[in-house]
Amino acid sequence: MDILNNIVIDKRQEVKIKKSLIPVKQLEQSVLFERATISLAKNLSKSTTGIIAEHKRRSPSKEVINHKLNVYDVASGYEKADVCGMSVLTDGKYFGGSLDDLLIARASCNIPLLRKEFIIDSYQIIEAKAHGADAILLIAAILTKDQIKQYSELAKSLNLDVLLEVHNEEELHKSIMPSLDMIGVNNRNLKTFEVSLETSKSLSSLIPNDFVKVSESGISSIDAIKTLQPFGYKGFLIGENFMKTDNPGANAKQFIESLNL
Repeated sequence: MDILNNIVIDKRQEVKIKKSLIPVKQLEQSVLFERATISLAKNLSKSTTGIIAEHKRRSPSKEVINHKLNVYDVASGYEKADVCGMSVLTDGKYFGGSLDDLLIARASCNIPLLRKEFIIDSYQIIEAKAHGADAILLIAAILTKDQIKQYSELAKSLNLDVLLEVHNEEELHKSIMPSLDMIGVNNRNLKTFEVSLETSKSLSSLIPNDFVKVSESGISSIDAIKTLQPFGYKGFLIGENFMKTDNPGANAKQFIESLNL
């Protein structure tokens, strides 16, 4: 958990500075704040493929993934590939992302956008809405049950879908509440960074059917998705598999077409 602890410490400092520079009232006056959102959960529930494709430049585990691509090309490519939604990493220090990436993605496509961020303050949810997000990620490992409730209810009041990420049974049990739309199982062990699809398999039966089930990390093959679909998973978050190529959109298109065969 060391890396996660470090990210949270840095994030608290970052949010504190942002709050002092841009007040909530200013965020609420953004042109995008009144925009009607597109539901990622609904898209996933009626899809046969369920791909959420990610924009991610680097990560603490893999370092540089791809610094050459621009967000416009990635977002418009993903839309042409017919993905269910796009995840946009907005953390700067560890993932090389920014809120500008979210703005550019919003201007480039008309698919649901998930702000993938380490949310530790309600301010970041207002920020997500103001920058064109349709959904937010909440990570159970860094939040209390009360925080999950508070943040998910705020998101719902702004018409944002909520994807709650868990890594184990304990996190899942503390997190289940009606203000969530999707529950994502992260197959990556945060202590060892090892990835195993067994995590998604073992937790699947514990997730109530009221929620759209999403599997995250280590989804790099058609076989992985075909293995998890019988366990009730409707969403599959794919990050570096597309981003490490020269053309993520074309790669995603090919992947989805193969999945539909």
